[in-house]
Amino acid sequence: MLEITNLTKSYASPGGTLDILNGVTLRFERGDAAAMMGPSGSGKSSLLYVLGALDAPTSGTVTLDGVNPFTLGEREIAKFRNKNVGFIFQDHCLLPQCTVLENVLTPTLVSEVKADYVARAKALLDKVGLSARLEHLPSELSGGEKQRVAIARALICEPTLLLCDEPTGNLDSSSAAQVAQILLDLQREKKTILILVTHSAELAARFPRRFQLVDRRLAEQQ
Repeated sequence: MLEITNLTKSYASPGGTLDILNGVTLRFERGDAAAMMGPSGSGKSSLLYVLGALDAPTSGTVTLDGVNPFTLGEREIAKFRNKNVGFIFQDHCLLPQCTVLENVLTPTLVSEVKADYVARAKALLDKVGLSARLEHLPSELSGGEKQRVAIARALICEPTLLLCDEPTGNLDSSSAAQVAQILLDLQREKKTILILVTHSAELAARFPRRFQLVDRRLAEQQ
């Protein structure tokens, strides 16, 4: 379960304090899938970075399965992210010198969990339709294929929370629809909490929970 309570986020700027988020309170159970929309600069990505323990809140709390990562030391918070959080960004962020299989396996290099990650990676790549691309380099893939590799990589450590920041923003409409369906299918299968930031109303409409970031607060749409 992900719980966010009275979350605020501010940044110092030459003109004074810049308030990004104010009093965000939310709760997500395993298996929830939510899309968040809002204009550019409204704080959507900032919220994702806080939820993923990449950036600390100014005030308020974030707990994932009862753990507040911001009470942990630097080394422990890195372990927490590796074990519990998967990230998918607008840019796939694949390592160009590594094969598809090697890219998917990169999060496991620092994992303390013992598992047959190679078999798990191959199974995930099969689910995203890339079983014939294991030894290909990113330069040999289409944009949609690269993003599917990124999905498999984000799920390799079986995270509780999957965070997606405009994952279809650089794709054509056909590839975007395919990536969105793969994300939702795998999310339901793995019972992860999926939170996706997007500018696409069409993509957001595919999610059972939808939020709009307005005046530094999140409002859930019915």
